Amino acid sequence: MSFNSDFKTPTSTWENLDLFKLGESFTFLSQGAILQTFSVNGQDIVLGFPDPILYEANNSAFFGETIGRTANRTKDALLRNLNGGKTYFLAANEGSNNLHGGLQGWGKKRFKIKTESTKSKERDAIEFSYMSNDGEEGFPGTVECRVLYQSRSEEGKTVLEVDYEVELVGDDGCEETVVSLTNHSYFNLNPSAPTIGGTAVTLSTNHCLELDSDHIPTGRIISHPSLPEPLTPFILGSTSPSFDDCLIINPSLSPSSCPLDTRSLPLQKLCTLSHSDTNLQLEIFSTEPAFQFYTGDGIEVPELMTMQGEKIPARGARSGLAIEPSRFVDCAGREEWRNMCLLRRGKKWGARTVYQAWCEI
Repeated sequence: MSFNSDFKTPTSTWENLDLFKLGESFTFLSQGAILQTFSVNGQDIVLGFPDPILYEANNSAFFGETIGRTANRTKDALLRNLNGGKTYFLAANEGSNNLHGGLQGWGKKRFKIKTESTKSKERDAIEFSYMSNDGEEGFPGTVECRVLYQSRSEEGKTVLEVDYEVELVGDDGCEETVVSLTNHSYFNLNPSAPTIGGTAVTLSTNHCLELDSDHIPTGRIISHPSLPEPLTPFILGSTSPSFDDCLIINPSLSPSSCPLDTRSLPLQKLCTLSHSDTNLQLEIFSTEPAFQFYTGDGIEVPELMTMQGEKIPARGARSGLAIEPSRFVDCAGREEWRNMCLLRRGKKWGARTVYQAWCEI
């Protein structure tokens, strides 16, 4: 897949709303290249807000955001031994740690976008770009991020493919930096319900990073004590079980074997989600070595009102669950894992994720 280099800032009336339609099933925002809606059989399966302006002040849960410069947590918000032994102090926004890129990560930034979506080989496509300057949230080096969304219909399934690409650019003197992106959409396959209770989950793995009390890895990969064997379905309740874990696709592989650009690797299925009340199904595939499985227990969004005076119900704990394809947690801070995210000049960081959803008749 090729990325277009001609990006423009929003100018039209439609674009000034920061909202862009892709095919019949998806809408996106220029803020954070956010996935705003994912419609399947007339039902929106992702959490979000109907007005783009509501994301600016109310999206502490990261609904639909492109997460960067680094996804998940970096211990003590420190990067050591980069660019000739320098130490970089990142924004600490979760205790002493850096979470999802800092106080104003990429999900809070305004991306540029092509004026129109494009269509090729029966696919609709839309492309976003963001330039992150040297020193933003403490990270070294100026990088350009590109996110390409492509949608299609395939054998009755609604498919969204996401390609991520990042390069180190500019002449700020930095020869290397760290990058690790993901999308932070929350899914609810029974959209009219207040929680994910009744969702059936089948995971491809039950191995995870062992975490300390601050959700920072100890360095060990273990079998999760509360997950069944891989490919064994289980049901989530309205209050339990709770998960916020980085699951590892293939625990036998060394982290050093993960390429910086994983797009050359085959897609692997991460999970299947379904709900018997709606018959909606969702499968998620990725080239990434891990994914965060989060049951949304920390979601806390108050009742809001649109510009037109329409009330939006509050969203509480477990109103959605997140599957975040990624590199290992703290790979930027842990030097033995840093090859996963160490971006040098002249190289590209890349990843691919595919979502496919349908209604089982």
